[in-house]
Amino acid sequence: MAKKSKKQQAGGTPATVALTAAGVKFTVHSYDHDPAHPSYGEEAAEAMGVSPDRVFKTLVADVDGTLTVAVVPVAGQLDLKALAAATGGKRATMADPTLAERTTGYVRGGISPLGQRKRLPTVLDASATSHPTICVSAGRRGLEVELSPGDLSKLTEATLAPIGRT
Repeated sequence: MAKKSKKQQAGGTPATVALTAAGVKFTVHSYDHDPAHPSYGEEAAEAMGVSPDRVFKTLVADVDGTLTVAVVPVAGQLDLKALAAATGGKRATMADPTLAERTTGYVRGGISPLGQRKRLPTVLDASATSHPTICVSAGRRGLEVELSPGDLSKLTEATLAPIGRT
């Protein structure tokens, strides 16, 4: 079992630890998560008072047998055909939730594109670049991190592509 760093022991998550280590400017937003809310992402947008087109959800898909991270606005949906095309694949389906949790090290509703247990290919919806900052999960329900789309793209080595739809 991996030893937790002092920052993780003090309440940080692997995502915030990765951001701090990279020297990236970011802001953490915390809110009380309501397990009865039907959408983790929409709940985050409401709780933070941020437009849903600036809050992005992290989804894990299977593209031709390869787990792939898709980061799309919470106000829309993931276009699986567009994701497959963006990665040079033929077919994409949503990954098994248990496999996604085990591979990333995060629980559903708290999967962050940052600090994952195993680095997965990542595709960031191109709409992210129309905002100076976006919010993504910081690694647990009720915790978001705000950062520039450029920094997120660089740290995750993401491909930018139009993979979201409304």
